[in-house]
Amino acid sequence: MRLLTATVVSLVAFLAAPATAQKMIGGNPGPAYNYVCPNADGAPPLDCYFDAVRHLYTMCRHVKSIEIIEWGFEKAQEGINDAKSSSCIEKQRGNMAKPYQAALKEAAISRQAVDGVRSLNEAWQLALGSLKWRPGESNDDYLTRTVSPYMDFEERIDGIRLIVETVRARVTPATGTQTAKAKAPATKAAAPKAVAASK
Repeated sequence: MRLLTATVVSLVAFLAAPATAQKMIGGNPGPAYNYVCPNADGAPPLDCYFDAVRHLYTMCRHVKSIEIIEWGFEKAQEGINDAKSSSCIEKQRGNMAKPYQAALKEAAISRQAVDGVRSLNEAWQLALGSLKWRPGESNDDYLTRTVSPYMDFEERIDGIRLIVETVRARVTPATGTQTAKAKAPATKAAAPKAVAASK
């Protein structure tokens, strides 16, 4: 309970901080970028997306925890009591759009990797939509259910990384020597014309 309360306090402090203070999260001057993937500052698109999956889910999970602390499990679902978490989910889905598209572009070297990114996005969307308490669910059951997506995320992320790394390892770029050999015949063929012209 103390840990949850500390988390809530930290989250409230972050949300209340002025925009100028939030700009340097992750060390990058772009507040939107930093907010989405603060632990992958300057990293490739896939790394940013993977971090965003974890980070943005955590943000909305914490917001939902605030509502539960304030209203209790049952009442947290009534009327406008869940307005904050609903707004968080809508906002983070919008924030995820660009990182998701960038991740798909980087994963395009493999159809399997692209499918993996899409599957991860579906799992993330489902996890966000499942943050609401279910009637009859105990506190422990709720916590277990809302923590389990992290393990699913990591398994999917590891699978995508393995596919991408394997494909990249099998792709051998053309060397400078190979390129030079390919151009050599054209150079020799042009030589006789130059001699004839000199006569």
